Amino acid sequence: MASSSEPQAEFSRLVPVDRLGEVEITEEISAEPGERAALARRFGLLSLDRLSATLRLERAGARNLVRVDGRLAAEVTQACVVTLEPVGAHLEKGFILLYDLDAAAAQGEVVVEPEAEEPPEPVGPHGIDLGEAVAQQLAIALDPYPRAPGAALPEEPRAADGPFAVLESLKRGR
Repeated sequence: MASSSEPQAEFSRLVPVDRLGEVEITEEISAEPGERAALARRFGLLSLDRLSATLRLERAGARNLVRVDGRLAAEVTQACVVTLEPVGAHLEKGFILLYDLDAAAAQGEVVVEPEAEEPPEPVGPHGIDLGEAVAQQLAIALDPYPRAPGAALPEEPRAADGPFAVLESLKRGR
């Protein structure tokens, strides 16, 4: 059970550690209306009308790793960064994540090397939360600067029209 100070995931789909054997597992998950509303608030969306994913989990390599090969699909509405009009989008994104089943990986200091590959995620005490993994991948797939069709930023004033143009004309007038 999570402590009251630990934030609850809006979209949680746990796969317990004891299910992560040698046999590949395929999971299909979809967010319910309340979960989608909570994720929309979390990511600053006007709406999240659909979020689903298909995920394959399998053991990987000689280490105690689990590879998650997933594909998400979502229908989102964001606010245009110029006009604030609703901008709808259909998102599809494939992704691969690695999780480390070793208990030691979940504890201790983490050393990050900028040039190194991203280390596998530690598996929590309750297993792998596929819902949270999909939510994080959705966040990556979102357009950081959505624009409504035809929306454009105001043009920058040209040098001849700007405040320094007056100074330039005074300088030339001497």
